[in-house]
Amino acid sequence: MKKDIHPKLVPCKIICNGEVVLNTYSTKPELHVEVWSGNHPFWTGQQRFVDTEGRVEKFQKKFGDTYKRSSKKK
Repeated sequence: MKKDIHPKLVPCKIICNGEVVLNTYSTKPELHVEVWSGNHPFWTGQQRFVDTEGRVEKFQKKFGDTYKRSSKKK
């Protein structure tokens, strides 16, 4: 078994929006994250739908009726 091949583990603080949300061990003393289970919509139950332009309208504007036509000719 080889000695000294693994990096050293140090206590690590996971920080989200300026608040320490988790203490664990890592090779770095601090990790800054934007999303964690405490503010993610899936885990908090607050599901948000972002549809600024309207996906269906955007698709219809781009392709019109061409997506309905079959490319195979009989």
